[in-house]
Amino acid sequence: MWYDTGDMRLRTIEKVNVKNKRVLVRADFNVAIKNGVIEDDFRIKKTIPTLRFLLKQRAKIIIITHLGRPEGDGIHGDPSMSLRKIARRLSKDIGRPVQFVSECVGKKAESAAAKLKPGEILMLENLRFHKEEEENDLAFAHSLAKLADVYVNEAFSVSHRAHASVDAVTEFLPSYAGILLAEEIKVLHRACMKPRLPLVMVMGGAKIETKIKLIKRFFDTANNILL
Repeated sequence: MWYDTGDMRLRTIEKVNVKNKRVLVRADFNVAIKNGVIEDDFRIKKTIPTLRFLLKQRAKIIIITHLGRPEGDGIHGDPSMSLRKIARRLSKDIGRPVQFVSECVGKKAESAAAKLKPGEILMLENLRFHKEEEENDLAFAHSLAKLADVYVNEAFSVSHRAHASVDAVTEFLPSYAGILLAEEIKVLHRACMKPRLPLVMVMGGAKIETKIKLIKRFFDTANNILL
């Protein structure tokens, strides 16, 4: 399926044949955790429609994501920022087993991905345990791409970042938008190009430098901008 967003057309996963294929899903499960407990699983639950669609199509799902800004490198990253607890919560929310591997690249990850059966889910360890992720390193992206046949971006909130799992990986795999990402872009496009007035823009988040261009875009459109 294609979404027409004016000056670009967005390819979505919904019309792609993914049966028996390994699908690398870039999610954003960077959720709030306090004392080892997940306080809010909203981001996890919002990804479930895309995951259920892929499960229905008998795809083999491999989820990659980040959590926080951990110190360390590779398997020696900060254990408090491991995604193991995220995998357990996803399993609870989606109602089926979610396998977990304590690496996101390398032999252990490759072996687990190769053994996946249709309808199974695998979550890999925190991408940011590797500095190459934020460096948009091509070799690291290629290692991620080796795990799968198709790439799906379901992480709208990090899609402005030139990171390996968002940008460079698309050099090596057929790439598509997930259901949620496509809907978010559709809504944003409508607000930018054909807004229904009165329009109130509400902008959250701690890092204003990543949002200032979007805020300026609405100076002449929105009736109110709330930060």
